[in-house]
Amino acid sequence: MWMLEPPLATVFRRRENDGEPVDDRRLRARLAAGEIVRIAPGSFATRADWERLTPMARHAQRVWETAARARSQLVISHHAAAALHGIDLIGAWPAGIDVSTELASGGRSSGVMRRHGRRLSDLETVPWQRHAVTTPLQTAVDLMSAVRFLDGVIAADQALWARRPGGPLGEASALRDRAYSVIGRGSARAARAADFATSLADSVRESQSRVLIAAMGFPQPRLQARFILADGREAFTDFLWPEHRHIGEFDGAGKYRDPAILRGRTPEEVLLAEKDREDDLRRQVAAFSRWRIPALRSPRVLYDILVGAGLPASRPRPAR
Repeated sequence: MWMLEPPLATVFRRRENDGEPVDDRRLRARLAAGEIVRIAPGSFATRADWERLTPMARHAQRVWETAARARSQLVISHHAAAALHGIDLIGAWPAGIDVSTELASGGRSSGVMRRHGRRLSDLETVPWQRHAVTTPLQTAVDLMSAVRFLDGVIAADQALWARRPGGPLGEASALRDRAYSVIGRGSARAARAADFATSLADSVRESQSRVLIAAMGFPQPRLQARFILADGREAFTDFLWPEHRHIGEFDGAGKYRDPAILRGRTPEEVLLAEKDREDDLRRQVAAFSRWRIPALRSPRVLYDILVGAGLPASRPRPAR
């Protein structure tokens, strides 16, 4: 089973100082100067290495460091397991590392670990190092049960993502079965998120867009609709409303910065290619809407973009 693997950043550990005593005064000076950052008790990374990581990769590194120092076997779950499995989220990742403990153990959360009391025999886990980690679908359902609908859908979509490198982490039917087996608190949230989940959202922001589009009363779009461009190439759009001949796309800045997407091209070349693609698509439909992250943070902006391009909504414009 694929998981993020270290070393993600160059890490300095107090207990691995080549047998030399740690100069605490110098360590504090480096921290104060911002040269290094503390990523876990006794573990530090250079700021340059740390800042180049995504928030998900940073959390995964914290999980690695915490697990390596744990004295007893852990069952890593929730956000911590999500980071290991590559299930991305939006917003800030928690400072603590999520672990599940037996209900009768009486363990309490600390500054390092956030403990979730539950029946461990009910969990699907896989071995990891000398610990255990909840499976991708178990992890998604745990989050779907515990967080708001938007974040639960994002976790579910990420687990099912069809075009994930290496393939999806699970099947939709299995996710629904596990979500519907949740009993008690969070069961309704898990079931609702599972019913809304899809394997076709290629990013967390596409998932966020889907939730907002539905909440604002717009028709349900088709995802990853296929078009043929003038030169014979295929193009897949984020959203399409066929009955309105309306394309919608979230425009992430990553396509102009990520070396894997640039593939040796300059950002300007990618921008021009994207414009040519859009012009070609516009000739095949009646309307084309684009939005970026600010429109997701202020839903009325997305509402105005879509309504302004002629897409009908069954609900009024959101309040500020």
